[in-house]
Amino acid sequence: MDLALLRTFVTVHRAGSFTRAAALLGLSQPAVTSQIRTLERQLGRPLFLRRARGVTPTTVGDELAQRAAPHLDALVEIAEAGIGAESPVRTLHLAGPPEFTALRALPALTALIAQGLAVRSTFLSQAEDTLDGLAAGHHDLALTTARPRGELLTSTALCDEEHVLVAAPRWAGRLGPGALRHKGAVVLEQLPLVEVHESLPLVSRYWAAVFDSPPATSAAVIAPDLRAVLACAVAGAGLAVLPRYLCQDALERGEVVALLDPPVPPLRTYFLVVRTGTLSLPHIARAHEWLVRAAVDW
Repeated sequence: MDLALLRTFVTVHRAGSFTRAAALLGLSQPAVTSQIRTLERQLGRPLFLRRARGVTPTTVGDELAQRAAPHLDALVEIAEAGIGAESPVRTLHLAGPPEFTALRALPALTALIAQGLAVRSTFLSQAEDTLDGLAAGHHDLALTTARPRGELLTSTALCDEEHVLVAAPRWAGRLGPGALRHKGAVVLEQLPLVEVHESLPLVSRYWAAVFDSPPATSAAVIAPDLRAVLACAVAGAGLAVLPRYLCQDALERGEVVALLDPPVPPLRTYFLVVRTGTLSLPHIARAHEWLVRAAVDW
């Protein structure tokens, strides 16, 4: 049996789509379709059921994938090791949200960098863009707040991020003690908001979880980086919802104040995502393990 046909089959099985598999393999969609048909003729059994959106493996397809994929991944590992044999330096391509990647992930990889790992990072604010880039082979590891579906990508829950409603002390003073707890979000309607996007993703999530209602106002300031949002909040531009890890130092210094301490604070989960099978590559596996271990303290 032609190994190239098996490689195409495993890629389609993981991608759930001839079109996406073609992009990953650098082939045309008709070429992928032709290879799968050739393999099906050789086996005498259908491997996929064609759907309106993508394909679904048959029982035979699932069984073949379970048997073939580990061996193909091992061959890729051997090939990759051979490519890197002349140089001890391996490059890891990491993608994720700018703030979390800069303040959490990259510092956690410092020890591996000192051991010869080269890192190239890409900052992407949208989880969909991050996962699409990973699926297309542009990245090796991705940090995202969305769990991917399907078998093309494999995710590991990394850590939970607590969100805090903060403002400069002067805004907190204007609210009065206990006003927010007793009257709810209505007391915030006349105060300016600082956010990363016009859709108010963090504020809306917080309002829904804590106040069971949407925010009633638009943002006064939009800054597409949470570090800039924090700087604006410290300067007194308005209220902001921020990850605790990002604003903890400012809270301790009194530059901003937590306006509310809800019994169950809103959380957002981060996932560490790889293309299925690539953890067989040592430099990706080591970075993955290092980040998972570091996240215990996050």
